[in-house]
Amino acid sequence: MAKIYTTQGKVKGDLKLPEVFQTAYRPDLIQRTVVAEQSQTRQTYATDVAAGLRTSADYFGSRRRSYRQTINRARSRIPREKPGGGGLGKARRIPNSVGGHRAHPPKGTDYSKKINKKEWKAALASAIAATSQEDLILARGHKIAGGKLPMVVEDSIQEVKKTQDLVNILKTLGLEKDLERGKTGVSILIMIERDEGIVKAAGNIPGIDVATLNDVSVELLAPGTHAGRLTLWSESVIKKLSEDGSA
Repeated sequence: MAKIYTTQGKVKGDLKLPEVFQTAYRPDLIQRTVVAEQSQTRQTYATDVAAGLRTSADYFGSRRRSYRQTINRARSRIPREKPGGGGLGKARRIPNSVGGHRAHPPKGTDYSKKINKKEWKAALASAIAATSQEDLILARGHKIAGGKLPMVVEDSIQEVKKTQDLVNILKTLGLEKDLERGKTGVSILIMIERDEGIVKAAGNIPGIDVATLNDVSVELLAPGTHAGRLTLWSESVIKKLSEDGSA
C-alpha cells in the first residue's frame, strides 16, 4: 500500500500498488538497456561520400584518342581537371592531390546496440520497482523524508501551469533538499498520465523531468544506469499500471 498525498502535503488516502512494484531488482538488465537506449541517440560518424569528388577531374590515359592524353607526356597519369582548350589541368580527385579525399577515411559505423523487447520490458519493470526502494534512492544521493515511498500524489498536480506553484508543491511534499540537489545533478522524475500544463511548469526547474507511461524510458528511471531515481507518481498512473498488469 502507498499513501496518496494532496498538493498541500496532506494524506488523502491509501492506494494498492500494482504488481510491477514487486519486480526483482536487476541492475544487469537495467545497465544493458540504458546503454542500448543511449546508443540509439549517437550519430553515425563517417566522411561525406562525395568528399574530394566534386570536381571535373578525370583520367585521360586511353590510347584510342590523343585528346588530353597523359601517355607519353612525361607527366603522371592521374585524374586532372578539365580546364578547357585541350590542355592538361591540375591534379584532383586522388588522396595526394589538393582538395582530394582522404586515403583511408573513417568507415561509416552504426553504434546502436540492440536489446530484446522482453529484456527491455523486464528492465523497465525493475527500474519502476526501484523507485520504491529507499536504499537505492539514498544510494543515488537523493534527499528524502522516510516513510513516503513510493511517492504518490493526486492528479491535480498535472494541472499546475506555473513554475513557482510546482516548486511550492514539491517543498510541501518534503522535497526541498532534493530540489537544491537538482541544481548540480539529476533530481525528481514526475510521472503523469497526461500533460495539462505541468511539463511547461517543470521546464524551468533544473534536474526535474516529466514523463508519461508512453514515453518513459529506462534511462529516465535509472540515469547513468543507476536505478533508484526519486520519482513522484500521479494517482492515475498507478491505477493505469494496475489495469495494464505490466509496465
